Amino acid sequence: MITEEKTKLLDQWVNGSYEIDSEGFVNVIGDVIVTDFYKYQDQIKFGTVTGYFRCSNNNLTTLKGSPQTVGGDFDCSYNLLITLEGSPKTVGGSFNCSYNYLTTLKGSPQTVGGDFNCYKNRLKTLEGSPKTIGGDFNCSYNYLTTLEGCPKEVGGSFDCSDNNLTTLKYAPQIIGGDFDCTGNTVLPIERSLAKVGGCYYFL
Repeated sequence: MITEEKTKLLDQWVNGSYEIDSEGFVNVIGDVIVTDFYKYQDQIKFGTVTGYFRCSNNNLTTLKGSPQTVGGDFDCSYNLLITLEGSPKTVGGSFNCSYNYLTTLKGSPQTVGGDFNCYKNRLKTLEGSPKTIGGDFNCSYNYLTTLEGCPKEVGGSFDCSDNNLTTLKYAPQIIGGDFDCTGNTVLPIERSLAKVGGCYYFL
């Protein structure tokens, strides 16, 4: 149902044009920056956003109402999230969920065209990571003891620095850029079998 309050909010949030389909999804041609989204997640649900979608710094504990498909970047950093359930299924640009309270990546998009940033969380596992990442993957500053569950292939660099890793088993098989595992207790002799396009960093 299109209410006056909903129209006012969408007019503030959307830089472009939008329409609300028969199922109540807001489809946007353009970009979206939401404010106080936690207050309206039960009222407004996005379908497709062709540009970027930013819901960072919104005190979110859930991603309910987020778009199903985002053509550009999706940024949900600096919130109170403990789960990524409700994330877009596909993100054409980068995905940023850093500075939250995530312990798992379950619910992540399966395809991310750009970078995937999940640093500064409470991750103990990478299970649920996207299957395909076109850019960099950054899971630094977490509580990881294993790389099990991480993507098999990363188009850019792979940064797992400052965790609690003792082995590089389960590292991506192909890394297009650098491989940074500094700040762990991994020994240089324990290099993974990954094909790395850039440099290894251990110390």
